[in-house]
Amino acid sequence: MYYKFLTLSFLLALSFSANAQEKWSLLKCVEYAMANNISIKQTDLQSKIAELDLKQSRLGQIPGLNFSGGPSFNNGRNQDPTTFSLITQSYLSANMQLQSSADIFNWFSRKNTIAANEWELLAARASTDKLKNDIALSVANLYLQILLGMEQEKIAGIQLQQSQAQLSNTRKLVDAGALPELNAAELEAQVARDSATVITSRGNVVQNILSLKAFMAVDAATPFEIETPPADKIFVEKIADLQPEPVYTLAMANMPQQRVNDYRIKAAQKNSAAARGGLYPTISAFGSLGSRYNSRSEEITGSTLINPPIGKVTVGTVDYSVYRTSPFPDYTYNKQPFFSQLNQNFNQSIGLSIRVPIFNGYNNRTIYEKSKITIKNQELQKELDDQTLKQDIYKAYNAAVVALEKLNAGKKSLETAERTLFFAQKRFEVGMMSTFELITNQNNLFRARLENALNLYDYIFKMKVLEFYKGQGLKF
Repeated sequence: MYYKFLTLSFLLALSFSANAQEKWSLLKCVEYAMANNISIKQTDLQSKIAELDLKQSRLGQIPGLNFSGGPSFNNGRNQDPTTFSLITQSYLSANMQLQSSADIFNWFSRKNTIAANEWELLAARASTDKLKNDIALSVANLYLQILLGMEQEKIAGIQLQQSQAQLSNTRKLVDAGALPELNAAELEAQVARDSATVITSRGNVVQNILSLKAFMAVDAATPFEIETPPADKIFVEKIADLQPEPVYTLAMANMPQQRVNDYRIKAAQKNSAAARGGLYPTISAFGSLGSRYNSRSEEITGSTLINPPIGKVTVGTVDYSVYRTSPFPDYTYNKQPFFSQLNQNFNQSIGLSIRVPIFNGYNNRTIYEKSKITIKNQELQKELDDQTLKQDIYKAYNAAVVALEKLNAGKKSLETAERTLFFAQKRFEVGMMSTFELITNQNNLFRARLENALNLYDYIFKMKVLEFYKGQGLKF
């Protein structure tokens, strides 16, 4: 009994959790997409690469330090690395060296490279901001498309209910012999068409939800439900506050792509200055510490004075030994220890070097000339993007004005279609209008409702696009 109670409680909790699932608002969808969209994550990785390039260029100012060394086995006729005499014996040797070097003056080439990497990092971050803006606009578009699809599905459902009600009434009249079978057949065809429209509208909603999930990096199988605020509750700025010239001024100051172009031009200028430094001499300082070891190296460990005879002299019949006038030392040798050799053979060096590029296949000059072309190309790209931005803003403004005019005209058309259908139904009920004419008026109202919904959401999106160009984010 206890386990049954736990199981029931668990199932109720799951049911409550599913029913209490929070719906996704437009703001929540945009924020989630910015945090989880895969393309944005990839762009973030590019920013991290730019950060590493900047870090590496800064650390490049620190003098380099390298250690080299290793043992070797030597055989045959070669030079003893300790006594420098020619030997034919085998021996083990080892060399160790610690080297350091640093540029003292290179015409600010390294400094300009660091500055260029700083601008490249800012450009990479601005590129991420641009992609986030694009994603936000795409998410907003899909969100509005879902709302439009739901509205279309709702209108199609109402149309289907009306057709089914008319079919039911007509069928009764046909069965009573008041109307011909043709009227019922025409309404049955209309019900079938309306059912197909409902199914199509529902499929479009599901398709747009799947597309929105893809932008948000949400698993396609995850339950997903959006908030459905009334269209008139969605915030839209007044079109009078979105005149194209003021919007363009704001866009030039705020849009990420314009910042990207500015940063890349500055980076190209610094890279060009760094490349120019490669045409001139570079002064560097260097230093090294080193030592060596030889397995044949020996050292004196002791000595005694000896004076052995160096010959004999015979005087008459007596032999006499001949000695030196003074004794000389007799040395004792042992293998010299490893660390003792390292200490005795320890050497140091320090100095300055100058590298003058005289001729290297025109390589440095070519790099410098290419850097100047890169600057010009970035300037042209900025000019092109600025022109495109202005054209897009004026086009967006014109599209918003047209959308507003279509919306106002559509409202009048909807009112007319509703009034026309009302009178048509009255005439149909008294037998003054055929079923075909009634269906035609009903379809006209259906199209007017769909067109009005489409015009409304199209106007909202066009206004959001114009709002987007201000570069201050979308308002929800």
